[in-house]
Amino acid sequence: MKSLFCFCLAGLLFLNFTAAQAQTNSTSVASNAPTRLNHIALHVNDLKKSTSFYENFLQLQQIPEPFHDGLHTWFTVGEKSHLHLIQGKARKTVYDKGEHLCFSVASVEDFIGRLNKANVKFENWVGKPQEYTLRTDGVKQVYFQDPDGHWIEVNDAKE
Repeated sequence: MKSLFCFCLAGLLFLNFTAAQAQTNSTSVASNAPTRLNHIALHVNDLKKSTSFYENFLQLQQIPEPFHDGLHTWFTVGEKSHLHLIQGKARKTVYDKGEHLCFSVASVEDFIGRLNKANVKFENWVGKPQEYTLRTDGVKQVYFQDPDGHWIEVNDAKE
């Protein structure tokens, strides 16, 4: 009887060890997966105005948002990545250009035409109005602000 008890105890310990080992292995595999961007959230003062800017001017595709409370707009900005606009910003904030969203387009010159047509002021990296920056790798970029002052870069990078 005592040996049967020891055998059963050993079996339970082995099963627990095997289960713990399997859990550790699955956790370590998951922890080796690369971190990926899920979403960026921007706090905005006027959701309708900001939604119109990102949807109509930047031509981002709006996607369903789960809250249905009139305080959120979601856009797709890449494979499995989103931009969330959230109503409720109470005060004006001054943002540093170094903190910006960046989108790529086929032609910066064509995009500058859209900026000019919409009377959206833009500048290069150093702040010269109505100019673009030409990076050392040949990528052209312009900077401008959304209705809440968040900086946006648009460039013609291929990747």
